[in-house]
Amino acid sequence: MSLTAFSWFVLGIWYGWGYCFCTQWHWDVRRKLGYVDHSNSYIQFLALKLTGIDFPIQLVDDVTLIVFITCFALSIWLNIKDFRAERQK
Repeated sequence: MSLTAFSWFVLGIWYGWGYCFCTQWHWDVRRKLGYVDHSNSYIQFLALKLTGIDFPIQLVDDVTLIVFITCFALSIWLNIKDFRAERQK
């Protein structure tokens, strides 16, 4: 989660909001394999491939951000909870 946040919010300063080095690598591999993808968003690409529905990019970006922030917050909360439980033993 932290690497994704770093990529989106720090590397994103130079490469654009939501940039992910893993996604860039994946697009490069697909391109070299001869696939032509018309999406700029990996999540939108996955949603299209899985459902056949071409969701609006803004909706995909909003849902992705909400899910990411929720998961990141839960991850931090659960890690703190586990850390405190370990300290009390």
